Amino acid sequence: MKKQLLTIVALATIVLNVHAQQDSAKVIKVKKDTVARSLASPLPSLPFPTSDWDGAPLVGADATAPIYPMQKALGLFTKSRFRFYGWIDPAANLSTSKNSNAPTSYDLIPNNVVLDQVGLKFDLQPNTVQTDHVSFGFLSTTIFGTDYRYTTGKGYFSNQLLANNQKYGFDPAEIYGLIYFPKIADGMLLKVGRFISPADIEAQWATDNYLYSHSLMFTVDPYTFTGVQATFKLGSYWQLEVGLHGGNDMAPWSHSAQLNGLLMARWVSHDNDDSIYGGINSLGNGDYTQQHDDLQMVVATWGHKFNETFHMMTEAYYMWQFHALTGGTVINGPAQPFLTGVGPGVPIPGRENAIGAVNYFQILVSKKDYISIRNDALDDPQAGRTGYATWYSSHTIGFVHYFNDYIRIRPEIRYERAYADGVTPYDNGTKKDQYTAAMDLIVRF
Repeated sequence: MKKQLLTIVALATIVLNVHAQQDSAKVIKVKKDTVARSLASPLPSLPFPTSDWDGAPLVGADATAPIYPMQKALGLFTKSRFRFYGWIDPAANLSTSKNSNAPTSYDLIPNNVVLDQVGLKFDLQPNTVQTDHVSFGFLSTTIFGTDYRYTTGKGYFSNQLLANNQKYGFDPAEIYGLIYFPKIADGMLLKVGRFISPADIEAQWATDNYLYSHSLMFTVDPYTFTGVQATFKLGSYWQLEVGLHGGNDMAPWSHSAQLNGLLMARWVSHDNDDSIYGGINSLGNGDYTQQHDDLQMVVATWGHKFNETFHMMTEAYYMWQFHALTGGTVINGPAQPFLTGVGPGVPIPGRENAIGAVNYFQILVSKKDYISIRNDALDDPQAGRTGYATWYSSHTIGFVHYFNDYIRIRPEIRYERAYADGVTPYDNGTKKDQYTAAMDLIVRF
């Protein structure tokens, strides 16, 4: 374990030293507090959920959120950088399954209308554009709805899921402080607390995703970490992330937590038409402990813009751990129609691993509309992630329409399948494949 963490630190030091010697002329020169020290966003802010590649925090860019209707109506703190806002996300689907759409996520209960998410954020972003003083901030995000079951971290009110298997629940999924140090590298942003796991194309919040449902590979990878992460700006085209955390989806005070290291790098091309963001998401002992995963992960995402109409995002990962149980982290609560497979799975000797890949292809139709086509695959050879030893594919096409800046709908159709002989993961272990038609409504407030 110490050797692995020392390796991460050594690699980080090498990269920092190399970039410290680079020609300073490559850094974009700007006046203090006026414009960003990062490249212009490659995508329009609407209709896409994000205008920058891969959702990585960008040191040197203004990350202050807009003033949304609730804060505007109350007239509070509108002259400051502090923001409070939220969203509501109900959804419905039609499915060939009767009781459960699992392993599909965020679209779990078939032929039904549910409240997926109500989110509430309190957000103060540090000023990382200026370079003359330390700046502070924080972010808190709490959700309520059926989607709490995916972000739940052991030790954070987790009995709602792990002990009771509730249909609805809440989760304080992001709680962290931020400190910006302008004189370290070209700026360093320090994050301390519970934060979203890097790096994914897909995001935990409905507002930040291309489509309503999620890929199978996203369903079974880490959602949040609790620890410390430092993001270093290294000129105009590189960023480096170094961190320590207590393992995926658990609080450091839980009985399952273990020390893991994180080392990620982000590169964008000079024209900002390409971006690669990847590295070691989590590296430690990787021992499945007290009925909970400790996923080890290497991951990379690649974004490419063909022109103003077409762009795509591609992600791949390899995950592993040791001495796990089939199905991963144990839900001990009572069986529900949407999840009957509760209780501990079967022990998996030695290493359990999984491979995932996904591609998102976007077509800009108008300033308020786009089409997204997603194809993904997940290989779960020991059944550690889904409870079924097979590889899967899913294929989704969706159309997203904005009525205005605050309201959008995301209808989609999807087909998914398991390929191992005799394996039937869908509808509580009775079907080999599944068709769904679904739509959600996002209203920001």
